[in-house]
Amino acid sequence: MLKEAQKKYLRGLGHKLHPVVTIGDAGLSDAVYEEFESTLTHHELIKVRVRVGDRAARDDIVATLCSRSGAVLVQRIGNVALVYRENPERRKIRLPAA
Repeated sequence: MLKEAQKKYLRGLGHKLHPVVTIGDAGLSDAVYEEFESTLTHHELIKVRVRVGDRAARDDIVATLCSRSGAVLVQRIGNVALVYRENPERRKIRLPAA
């Protein structure tokens, strides 16, 4: 669980990022999930664009991504979610102690 100061730091880093994974009307397929996993492992902090029907469906997909991968939702604005998961083998982002 991230502290608020850590989330604020990650939001600052994520501001300049562009979505690297897009989930469309077909929903969360295994191939999209595998791409999400590999990208998250490599970058640690990514933006995901979820373009599905309504807000509840977007929330469900983002929650599923986070629970399956062990990632943390840092922020969600509209159809874009900022997701973080530390890679202990190749750590790129040093979080503040908070």
